Amino acid sequence: MEEPPLREEEEEGDEARPEGALGKSPFQLTAEDVYDISYVMGRELMALGSDPRVTQLQFKIVRVLEMLETLVNEGNLTVEELRMERDNLRTEVEGLRREGSAAGGEVNLGPDKMVVDLTDPNRPRFTLQELRDVLQERNKLKSQLLVAQEELQCYKSGLIPPREGPGGRREKDTLVARASNARSNKEEKTIIRKLRDRGGFVHLGDKSKPPDFRTTDAGCGHSSSRR
Repeated sequence: MEEPPLREEEEEGDEARPEGALGKSPFQLTAEDVYDISYVMGRELMALGSDPRVTQLQFKIVRVLEMLETLVNEGNLTVEELRMERDNLRTEVEGLRREGSAAGGEVNLGPDKMVVDLTDPNRPRFTLQELRDVLQERNKLKSQLLVAQEELQCYKSGLIPPREGPGGRREKDTLVARASNARSNKEEKTIIRKLRDRGGFVHLGDKSKPPDFRTTDAGCGHSSSRR
């Protein structure tokens, strides 16, 4: 029953020893792990003796360990920077989530929607179709006004005779009637004058009586009346 704890203690002891650094992943190595590896390599070289070839090999191993230490330090710095960036992004995401939850009660409008403030005096009050209708009506009225101005100019210049309205037509009829009456009166006066020149006269007061003509006898020298 007590064997498993002993094995765990043995495994922890192996990891705590310098040889444990050789069993780690290259991405998990630290500067201390590199020092442990150099210690293990130096101990092994010392066990081989003082052969000159071993001495040369020792210098090469030291150089490799220095390069490994540099790479591990740079890797640790990169990892630390990535961790800091991750923490910053995580904080930013949490802030955005809080803002989104606070604004969750607002209406989510689509990309083609717009919120209008009813208290804004410069807010749009008409639709696009209404504005188009107003512009068309304005253009129509403007064209009618131009036509009326041109027609008025033609009337003033005498190119077009003036139109006769109902009142003008009645006045014209009255003038025509007066002219016809004057013409008939003139003709009647002309007839009377001719009758007088012939020696007769006409009683215009009583039209029921026939006219009385008196003639003069040129041979006798006196006038005679015929009844």
